Amino acid sequence: MADFIETTNTKSATRELAASIADVATFQSIVQSVINDNPFGCTSYTQSGVSHDGVEINRESYTAKIVFEDNAAEQAGILSVKCSSVSSMSSAAGAILADADLAVAVGGDPVRDADSDTYSCQLKCHDANGETYYVTFSRDKVRVSSYEDDAILAAVETWADTVTELA
Repeated sequence: MADFIETTNTKSATRELAASIADVATFQSIVQSVINDNPFGCTSYTQSGVSHDGVEINRESYTAKIVFEDNAAEQAGILSVKCSSVSSMSSAAGAILADADLAVAVGGDPVRDADSDTYSCQLKCHDANGETYYVTFSRDKVRVSSYEDDAILAAVETWADTVTELA
């Protein structure tokens, strides 16, 4: 049998945030600033004949939480809705809050629990040295993965140190 031979040595690092990102608007603002401002110095590239920006969204997920409360303000049920964009999460949560038949079926009035919402957005980044790596934002942490050059982590960390919400 043939042996596996190591070809690269990729790394990952995680920054746990001191406080959760307050809301989805703040979260979106942070992610969009990386895409617009390119603080890591990423470069455009072509792969399989397709042109890519230096920083682009690889995948994202947003989950809204709705709690159903009975007349005594006791929890009668919880509903989570996971969506692929902020706008679809907001629309879905609004539809759930407005669905009287669902409220009757669950046995309580729906209340949005935005503090329990979760967000995740993974950016695909192409470094000037040719490496492709990922920066994943969630409400509670930032993760840099699939990098080899420590200068990549240093660049992300230097930028994150300037963003109050990522302390």
